[in-house]
Amino acid sequence: MVKSGYKNSLNLLAGLLLALSSWTVFAAIDTYQFSDIDKQVRFQKLTNELRCPKCQNQNLADSNAEIASDLRAKIHLMLEENQSDQDIINYMLERYGDFVLYQPRLSKQTWVLWYAPALLFCFGVIAIFLIVRLRTKAARLTTEIENADLAAEQQEKLAQLLQTKSE
Repeated sequence: MVKSGYKNSLNLLAGLLLALSSWTVFAAIDTYQFSDIDKQVRFQKLTNELRCPKCQNQNLADSNAEIASDLRAKIHLMLEENQSDQDIINYMLERYGDFVLYQPRLSKQTWVLWYAPALLFCFGVIAIFLIVRLRTKAARLTTEIENADLAAEQQEKLAQLLQTKSE
C-alpha cells in the first residue's frame, strides 16, 4: 500500500512537471500557402532581409513580435498580388524608414555608415606609416650623434697622445 501511494505521487509530480514545462511551447507558427515555389523562395528571402521594427536586431523571419507576424502576412499578400520584391521593400521603407533594411541604402544620411570604416582604415595606415618613419629617422639621428661623439672622443685621445709624445 505504501508503495502504490509513493508511485501515485511520483506520477502526479511527473504529470505536474510536464504540464508546467509545456507553457513555453505556445509560440505561434505562421504557415502560408503560396501559389508557386518561386513566391515561397522570395518570401523567405524578403523576411530574412528585412528587420523587425520592434525587435530591432531580428529579421522578420525570426521575430515573434506581433508586428513581425503582421508584416509577414502583408509580404505574403503582396507576393500573391504579384508585386515585385522592390515594391514590397519600398512599401516597408515608406512605412518604417531605412531602419527595416539590414544594409541601408547609400544616401546623404547614410554615407558615413558606408565610407567611415574605409576612411578610418586609411587614416590608421597613414598614421602607422608616419610613426614608423619618424622612429626610423630618430634612430638614425641617434646613431649618427653617437658616432659623431665617438669620433670627438677619439680626436681628444689622439690630441693627448700627440701632446705627450711631443714633450
